[in-house]
Amino acid sequence: MANDKALARAIFDAGVAAADPFKAVDRALDDVGAPALIIAIGKAARLMAKAALARFAGTRCLVVTNYENAAPLAGATVMAAGHPVPDENGAKAAGAVIAHLERVRGPVLALISGGGSALVPAPAGRLTLADKADVNALLLGAGLDIRAMNLIRQQLSDLKGGGLLRHAAPQEVTALILSDVVGDDLSIIASGPTVGPIGTPELAVETLKQARLWSRVPASVRAHLTGGSAPVALPQARNILVGSNAQSLAAMALAAPDPYVIPIPVEGDVTQAARLICDHARPGVTLWGGETTVILRGDGKGGRNQELALRIAMEAARRGWVDWTCLQGGSDGRDGPTDAAGGLVDHMTVAKITDPDARLANNDSYAALAEAGDLLITGASGTNVADLGVLIWRR
Repeated sequence: MANDKALARAIFDAGVAAADPFKAVDRALDDVGAPALIIAIGKAARLMAKAALARFAGTRCLVVTNYENAAPLAGATVMAAGHPVPDENGAKAAGAVIAHLERVRGPVLALISGGGSALVPAPAGRLTLADKADVNALLLGAGLDIRAMNLIRQQLSDLKGGGLLRHAAPQEVTALILSDVVGDDLSIIASGPTVGPIGTPELAVETLKQARLWSRVPASVRAHLTGGSAPVALPQARNILVGSNAQSLAAMALAAPDPYVIPIPVEGDVTQAARLICDHARPGVTLWGGETTVILRGDGKGGRNQELALRIAMEAARRGWVDWTCLQGGSDGRDGPTDAAGGLVDHMTVAKITDPDARLANNDSYAALAEAGDLLITGASGTNVADLGVLIWRR
């Protein structure tokens, strides 16, 4: 089993390495002219900016990333902010982004990666950061997919849904985008700061009502969404995808011995996702990519990858599987508000956990996997292309 855990980790690491932000940006810069300003936003922002500065030394550069990935970068101003819940530092960073854009006189190079939505909260209209934080916390616990969450977030923000373009106008904007979204919809990645909005205020209201959140969001948010403000035409950007979950999954397949790749993204509720993975699994190595959701019903500690890993372990136990190992992890190295990337479980995991059903009912997958000694701890990777999974089944 130890050898299979090492193999699973090596396959996962190959997928993360394929999403290296420096290399992804460096490859794309051959077709990009010299900018007057570099703005990098997201979990991979620092390494993306490092590649751009290696090519365009001396260009003014602002980097906004999460605390775990923040570090000084020669030639750049680096600002750290909260993720997944926006904070005051993020609001300051958003203000700095807007100020830089409104002062620039020349082309802008935007480097966008996952996590950017929370990292630069610029409240629209009369909304406050507290309003946005309240909504974000509700969205994260409601089991909504990333598209639905970003549809709502865009309507509450001055930078999302093409807002960056509005502040940069009339300057030309080229965006290099590292996708953390299954399907690589550019309007969803970091809530689409260089792409038009994916919905309308009316659709955001409908989505909140369907999720039974409308009465729970702040009154100021309800007033903003029903205020009837007319949409504003946005300039166009040149948007270029430089890395994705699919590319990382392909790299994992190259690193694995005779793998079977699940042909559809693993999405939706973690309970259903665990069953889908076990239904598709074949003897040998099975691989998948995607991004699941968790409905928060308890007050435990965990994240979607940890909970999915534990649910796979329990589903495999119910099916009577033996001699198997599974790794489920976030490519960014951080799963929810924890220091874990996910879980690295096997057929002995469930037996080592005190009342795993109760732990799951309380969304306490972190404590459960810690008890089993099966947390996946990788440290922040500096990139973000959603989630990756490996199952090695010897039968």
